[in-house]
Amino acid sequence: MNNIKVLVVEDESIVSKDIQNSLKKLGYIVVGAASTGERAIELAAETFPDVILMDIMLKGEMDGITAAEIIKQKANIPIIFLTAYADSATLSKAKITEPHGYILKPFKEIDLHTNIEMAIYKHGREQEIIKERDLLASLVDNKDVSNTDSIFIKANNKLIKINKTDIYYIEALKDYVVIHTIDTRYTIHSTMKDIEIKMGLEEFIRVHRSFIVRLDKITSIDFPNLFLEDDKKMIPIGGSYRDDLNRRIRTL
Repeated sequence: MNNIKVLVVEDESIVSKDIQNSLKKLGYIVVGAASTGERAIELAAETFPDVILMDIMLKGEMDGITAAEIIKQKANIPIIFLTAYADSATLSKAKITEPHGYILKPFKEIDLHTNIEMAIYKHGREQEIIKERDLLASLVDNKDVSNTDSIFIKANNKLIKINKTDIYYIEALKDYVVIHTIDTRYTIHSTMKDIEIKMGLEEFIRVHRSFIVRLDKITSIDFPNLFLEDDKKMIPIGGSYRDDLNRRIRTL
């Protein structure tokens, strides 16, 4: 089980013991047990569990849903609710906290095992997505990439570094843009305006509402089209972009 640590929150002592014994049999590490929401919050901060099994109906002033909300505000820990109630009111209240699982009592060991493994996997994927998003933001959105020689592009759940000199042209495709190199194309969710800003005006030029080209890849111009080296691609030149293109290219 890769030493997965579990915190058990259950106010019925017999049920709590049964859950703990089942978890140990399944190979999990029980780092603590709480019978109240207040104690659950304390133990979550003290033991740093990988997942919390939280009974919804707890004795005392704080129920499991409230405890889960407070824990999620303080720590990024996946929570699986345990409950004997499946009514719509309870479900509606519970789902606001975005739990990683929901187990109805009575349950079997396989229910615990399945829900814990799914919760850990889902939580791990969520963290990967957050890291990718933050890294992409730091590399692209929060940095003037127009002054750098390379850019990172997200493709197949990875961030791939490409040299801007390898880019031939960029094409608009509805809500996406396609970045073309000599042998690869990358489709990303963006706008042409945003791409113009990030690529910079020194090396790239917009020649059509749907096309941005790299200036040093242009081999010939036969209005209303231009042609790119190696790729042999013909790109249309929009009427409103023609004057700017004439200013940017050197002619004899």
